[in-house]
Amino acid sequence: MVELKLQVEYRCYASTTELPLEYVALLDCAKKALVKSYSPYSGFKVGAAILLEDGTLVQGANQENASYPLCLCAERNALAVANIQHPQQKIKAMAVVAEKDDIFVSPCGACRQVIWENEQRNQTPILMLIQGPQGSVYSFTSIGDLLPFGFSGADLL
Repeated sequence: MVELKLQVEYRCYASTTELPLEYVALLDCAKKALVKSYSPYSGFKVGAAILLEDGTLVQGANQENASYPLCLCAERNALAVANIQHPQQKIKAMAVVAEKDDIFVSPCGACRQVIWENEQRNQTPILMLIQGPQGSVYSFTSIGDLLPFGFSGADLL
């Protein structure tokens, strides 16, 4: 047996003042999406925003349903809008925020897989920005950093 180790490199910024302006705008766009959240059952509001290669920003917000498995996550909503309205544009970055600023909100497993599919589809990494506690921002070069051993279409062949 061989024991292996998996490490993830990421950056943590104390505040948005350390980020390039395009990423500050992306996080602001995700925060503005929070008001579009429909979360009457959990009260847990999540906003997401996508930066396309041409500079366009696209929003998404979580949409709950009394039948919880039918809820839609903010990240997948934003991806659907980007892919439908801007099919020729590659996704450069995605930001995810929660209304409560005292928690770190990372995409769920299903969202990670869908973001991974978009990376594979566009053949380019999607920078992930996640707003954390007290305004800190976590930056991951690719969703692959949050989804080790991701499943892709190549695995089906």
